[in-house]
Amino acid sequence: MDYNRSYKSLFMGQGIKVPIINGKFIEYVDLDNAATTPPFKKVMDKVNEFSSLYSNIHRGSGFKSNLSTEIYGEARKIIAGFVGTDLTDNSVIFVKNSTEAINKLAKLYNLNDNDIVVCSQMEHHSNDLPWRKKAIVKYINVTDNGEIDMNHFMNLIESYKGRIKLVSVTGASNVTGYINPIHEIAKIAHGIGAKILIDASQLAPHRKINIKGMQDSEHIDFIVFTGHKLYAPFGSGVLIGSKEFFNNVDPDCVGGGTVKIVTENEVYWDETPEKNEAGTPNVIGAVALAVSIKIIQNIGFERIQEHEIVLSEYLFDKLRKTDNIEIYSDMNASFDRHLGVISFNINDINHSLVAAILSYEYGIGVRSGCFCAHPYVLKLLRVDRNAVERHKENILSNNKSQVPGLVRLSLGLQNTHEDIDRLIYALKKISNGERFGNYIIDKKTGTYMPEGWNSKYRDHFDFF
Repeated sequence: MDYNRSYKSLFMGQGIKVPIINGKFIEYVDLDNAATTPPFKKVMDKVNEFSSLYSNIHRGSGFKSNLSTEIYGEARKIIAGFVGTDLTDNSVIFVKNSTEAINKLAKLYNLNDNDIVVCSQMEHHSNDLPWRKKAIVKYINVTDNGEIDMNHFMNLIESYKGRIKLVSVTGASNVTGYINPIHEIAKIAHGIGAKILIDASQLAPHRKINIKGMQDSEHIDFIVFTGHKLYAPFGSGVLIGSKEFFNNVDPDCVGGGTVKIVTENEVYWDETPEKNEAGTPNVIGAVALAVSIKIIQNIGFERIQEHEIVLSEYLFDKLRKTDNIEIYSDMNASFDRHLGVISFNINDINHSLVAAILSYEYGIGVRSGCFCAHPYVLKLLRVDRNAVERHKENILSNNKSQVPGLVRLSLGLQNTHEDIDRLIYALKKISNGERFGNYIIDKKTGTYMPEGWNSKYRDHFDFF
């Protein structure tokens, strides 16, 4: 199979040309897939097809409403099957994204001030901050390379068993790409009577997930992921977990569609998932996510994983041979347990400036900063506490000009060897001090822009 050509044609936006500072246009290279992904063409086609039949669900008697109700329910079945379960014991609850999913679970979970939730130091803020509001959070350390420290996890288990109610960890890091041993972690958590949540936002597009049966010691109790990282950016994500759990707690958000009956003095809640999806749902988003999942299943995770490993190894090898680049991952790690997410810095060049030059001079989209994982990135960069305090004071004074961070490259199914070659060519030029523009920093945002740059973004898209 030709991995350079096999998948690019499946996606919207490929071959789009963008302006750069010399006045020319260049074909865009998207290496920011850990943030969001382009839609499959077929997702767009099926959304357009469904839009002519779309109506609100459940309460209508017309053909379109009945059809939409059936399609919405079928989408749940497809998503449940995607993680190796069905709707007998588990519920698929539609939400906007993983952030909303985790916040919803945190609100529903019965926790008190003495209870402990175990997270890791590599978590996205969305799998950290919601738990801080509900319980004591203990963090699993990461190693110097940034991998989860399983020995420290066992120490936390031994020290706090009886108080740990939930272990909530990412399936794969959005900074370094490390894949965590989620079933091993689940077995350990269940051994002390705790449950486990996996934030699969990064993992789900790249590796096959099986949450396993309810009686399996390695069962995943709760899992979340989001469509916009799964080639279906239509505002839908999911929270999946035990029907028994959701049926035994009051909904966190109430209103239309959540009840069996309301009187002047009483409310009788519906069963999950209806009770957990207040208001008019994003039916089109659910359709888009289900269609994307069907496409991914048709391609097959073996092929997806093989494609990604080939490109990741190629990228990693090229980066290692490029002068003045420091990579913040284990350079000997196997990509069997590592996604195509690599973070780096170029010596003596601000991470935000590197990202800006890649964009404005080479038409390459990456991301820079701390990627909503501030503690993890600061640990990888070995920033001491005194420096953290200084940076905090600067940020609170609206000055992000010296904030530490990394440049992140993240591969998607549409990427090719040519994309990587373009990137490496650009990085070599930047590393040698070559640039065309004079860049000015916006201290409030910490971002760079070429002096005199006029975006004219409305020339590329407007609402009419």
